[in-house]
Amino acid sequence: MTAAANAPTPSEYIVHHLGHLSSQHQTKIIDFSIINVDTVFWSVFCGVVGCLLMYIAARKANAGVPGRFQSFIEMIVEMVEDQSKAMVHGDRSFIAPLALTVFVWVFLMNSLDFLPVDLVSGILRLFGMEEMHHRIVPTADLNGTLGIALGVLTLMLYYSVKIKGLGGFIHELFAAPFGIKLAPFNLLLNIIEFVAKTVSLGMRLFGNMYAGELLFLLIALLGSTATAFGFVGHVVAGSIWAIFHILIVLLQAFIFMMLTLVYIGQAHEAH
Repeated sequence: MTAAANAPTPSEYIVHHLGHLSSQHQTKIIDFSIINVDTVFWSVFCGVVGCLLMYIAARKANAGVPGRFQSFIEMIVEMVEDQSKAMVHGDRSFIAPLALTVFVWVFLMNSLDFLPVDLVSGILRLFGMEEMHHRIVPTADLNGTLGIALGVLTLMLYYSVKIKGLGGFIHELFAAPFGIKLAPFNLLLNIIEFVAKTVSLGMRLFGNMYAGELLFLLIALLGSTATAFGFVGHVVAGSIWAIFHILIVLLQAFIFMMLTLVYIGQAHEAH
C-alpha cells in the first residue's frame, strides 16, 4: 500500500524522465550559464566510442577477404564518400571525414534511445538517488542538437570565406540574390537564411528523437497498468515501435549528415 501510494502519477513519471542532470536549476527560458551534464557526458561518450570503432576498423583492415565488421565499415565509408562527392565540388580531404564523423556520432547518440527508459532511474534508485534527473539521449536535448548545428554553421562560414575570399563573401552577403542596389534587403535575407538553416538542422533532429523518447515513456506507462491488456499492449506496442525506431535512428543520422554536406556544398558555390 505504501509503495502504491508513493508511486508517481503518469504526468510526474514523464516529467521526471524528461528532466536533465543540470549544473543548476533553470528558471528562465534561455540561460546559457546552465550546462546539462548528462547531455555533455553521453555526447562525449558516443564520440569516444565512435572513434574507437573507426580505430579498430582501421587497425584490422587488410587487402584480403574482409570480415563482416570491416565490410560494414567500408560500406559506410563508401556511402559517405559517394554522397560527399555528389554534394561538394572541391577538396574533400576534410569534408568527407567530417561527414563520416557526423553520421557515426549522431547515429550512436540516437541509438542510446534503445536502452530501457527506466534503466538509469533504476540504477539511481539502487544508490538512493531516485529523485535525481538523468537523460541518456543527447539528441533528444535541444541544446545538444543546436550545439552540433552551430558547429555546422561555423564550417559554412569558414568555407564561404575560404572559397570566395573575405571580400567575395561580404560582397555576396550584400549583392545576392537581388543585386547590390538592394543591399540592406539582401543582407537581411542572407542572415535569415543562415539562421534558418542552423535552427532547422538542430530542431529537425531534436523533434524526431524527443517524440520517439516520449512515445517510449507512454508505452512504458501502458505496461504499468495492472491488466492483461496493458501488459500485452506494452509488449506489442513496444516491440513494434522499437523496430520502427531503428529506421528513425538511422534515417535521422543520414539526414543530418546529408544536410551538413548540402550546406557546406552551398558554401563552395558562388551566386
